[in-house]
Amino acid sequence: MSEPASGRSALAPLDARVSECRACPRLVEWREQVAREKRAAYRDQTYWGRPVPGFGPSDARLLIVGLAPAAHGANRTGRMFTGDRSGDVLYAALHAVGLANQPTSVDRDDGLELHGVRITAPVHCAPPANKPTPAERDECRHWLDDEIELLRPTLRAVVVLGAFGWQALLPVLADHGWPVPRPRPRFGHGAHALLGDLHLFGSYHVSQQNTFTGRLTPAMIESVLADAGRAAGLPVT
Repeated sequence: MSEPASGRSALAPLDARVSECRACPRLVEWREQVAREKRAAYRDQTYWGRPVPGFGPSDARLLIVGLAPAAHGANRTGRMFTGDRSGDVLYAALHAVGLANQPTSVDRDDGLELHGVRITAPVHCAPPANKPTPAERDECRHWLDDEIELLRPTLRAVVVLGAFGWQALLPVLADHGWPVPRPRPRFGHGAHALLGDLHLFGSYHVSQQNTFTGRLTPAMIESVLADAGRAAGLPVT
């Protein structure tokens, strides 16, 4: 079991609805094509091939916002940042700062638990070339709206991985009553803005492009997660 039943209860109906969405024809076609054709290394596995809901407890104090599921990662396993190198980096960092019970994320039944943290994305389907369109982002926005609304009573900090997620999230936060200043805070690695009672942090995305080139190192992502965890009132090691 990936998280306690009590932590899932409030968000479980939303997660179920997310996983059934077919609103964007291009994304539906792509995610299902990938699930049929598969990557050779995973040819014996059954791909999820659907929208991927958020992962983590409904009383999370810290939210991590990515971009979209990876074609052979979350689109295969059905859990955010699970089964690819981006997830390897993210979950190892969460474990290193005490916010996850283990450093690996292989499949939905691997026993991974997050401590006070939830992970989501502004687009819930794997997009071709990892690039959702602005229209697809906007079509998917209502899911992020609903998730933020359910998390609002406990949410105290957000880490956004990449500029796409930053741009998608700020209007949602404003609509839910957090004071987003004008001009809006600019994205950057290590960016930090206080929006009322909510701390907003930026980090480069844990993509292979960033981690393989050294633009984002384990120490860099661990530092941001530790700062965000402390801001959220979570015990950080």
